[in-house]
Amino acid sequence: MALKTSPILDQFGRAIQREVLTEEIAGPRIGSVRSPISGYPADGLNPVRLANILKAADAYDPLRFFELAEQIEERDLHYAGVLGTRKRQVSQLDITVEPADDTSEAKAHAAWVEGILKRDTLQDELFDMLDAIGKGISITEIIWDTSEGDWAIKKLAWRDPRWFRFDRNDGETPLLLGDYSADGVGTVPMTSSGETPLTPFKFITTVIRAKSGLPIRSGLSRLVAWAWMFKAFVQRDWTIFTQTYGQPVRVGKYPAGTTQGDKDTLFTAVANIAGDCAAIIPATMEIEFVEAKNVGPGSDLYQKRADWLDQQVSKAVLGQTATTDAIAGGHAVGKEHRQVQEDIERADAKALSAILNRDLVRSGIDLQFGAQKAYPRLRIGRSEDTDVQLTVESAAKLVPMGLKVGRTYFNDLLGIPLPEDGDELLTTPAQAPSFGGFGGDTLPAAPSLNARLRMQEVHDPIAALAEQAERLCGPGTDAVIDEIRAVVERSTSLHQVQEELRKLKPGIAERNLAGLMRMARTIANLTGRAQIPDA
Repeated sequence: MALKTSPILDQFGRAIQREVLTEEIAGPRIGSVRSPISGYPADGLNPVRLANILKAADAYDPLRFFELAEQIEERDLHYAGVLGTRKRQVSQLDITVEPADDTSEAKAHAAWVEGILKRDTLQDELFDMLDAIGKGISITEIIWDTSEGDWAIKKLAWRDPRWFRFDRNDGETPLLLGDYSADGVGTVPMTSSGETPLTPFKFITTVIRAKSGLPIRSGLSRLVAWAWMFKAFVQRDWTIFTQTYGQPVRVGKYPAGTTQGDKDTLFTAVANIAGDCAAIIPATMEIEFVEAKNVGPGSDLYQKRADWLDQQVSKAVLGQTATTDAIAGGHAVGKEHRQVQEDIERADAKALSAILNRDLVRSGIDLQFGAQKAYPRLRIGRSEDTDVQLTVESAAKLVPMGLKVGRTYFNDLLGIPLPEDGDELLTTPAQAPSFGGFGGDTLPAAPSLNARLRMQEVHDPIAALAEQAERLCGPGTDAVIDEIRAVVERSTSLHQVQEELRKLKPGIAERNLAGLMRMARTIANLTGRAQIPDA
């Protein structure tokens, strides 16, 4: 497939810069505004500092906020766990590509998209895109590859959100700090504040909102920051409490007239006994261990406070607590909470699918094939669970009533491929009753008529007989119909069908059915006689 060389415009009418698309242009550079070295605003964080960080982010300076969001993930194991769970749930889902229509050209476009997605690193790249769940936005640079004559993806590189700012006119259009590279590749001019608009077809901008609003205020980190700070206070106080009251207070007693040297010896023993667990003192001295009475209740208070904050974080990230915090509630509650988590998973998957269709699929198709009226659609998600048993039973009842169902549908439903030409096909084993002259096979065991009447408390023997006859005659009737269907399918004319039917000789199916009909007639006769009242 030859590369398209005609000018391609983005949605704003800007021409695509092809020389930029295959270069890595938004990476870090030591000594530039895109430094890989990060700050640590979480150190010594207090309510005033946190409020100032959030206000600065709202005023188009999100640097400290993005650094804080990174530190919260690093320092809070619970938040890292639930956030990682949410991101991994989506990044490992199956990806399918649907062509725009049934034409061969549309199918070729879909096949090309499937080809560029066959990457061993794709799951990790999707995981990085979902960094937007926590920070509100994630920018991924597409490094295209044309070395083999077609457009392909060489790399989907996560870019640190600290290297971006938002357009002051709308508060949501990301701008890259500095120019594109050290060599100034590209012709997009920087703004007066030293930022560069993102070149078209070069970046994937992922925005996943936990709440409505601008990207900088819609990420989970904005919600979790306050809970994390209060939990940090609790953990600090808990540590001090444990150090103070986790071991008994040592009190050394000395008698009146003790010399200063003896006092120093006693104090050294009292001070060192907790760490060394050994000391020597004169026989006239005494050390007493005094235990605090509120150690248990005080420790429980800190733990309950920390656990409560963790539960609030779980609700914010996963929408529930049962799958992360072991909150008891019974099977029904656990199932409901799992459904909530699945709802969030589907929402994230649909949002990411739409973003990839906009920033990756469309741009790739335009580069490879030129602008199109319709584009393939990428879909991330689980296949919808179908109750196979219910579907099969419903079809068995509705098909005789006129419902039309394609055979391939059930092959796909059951995961059974269609047979190839020449394959040996499975058939239903024939069954025959063991009544004299009716065949040599054994009739399937069934309760006697009187037993069925007693079990079902049915007072209409004819209805019971009809039910019994339908169950027993079903296999034989189906076998006869299958024989006739086979004749019709292999015949090319009505005359040939007539000739083939004349050639058919009664086989096991016909003998079984005939035997069952004779049996049913006999049972009906005996049942009728049994209903005659005694004289």
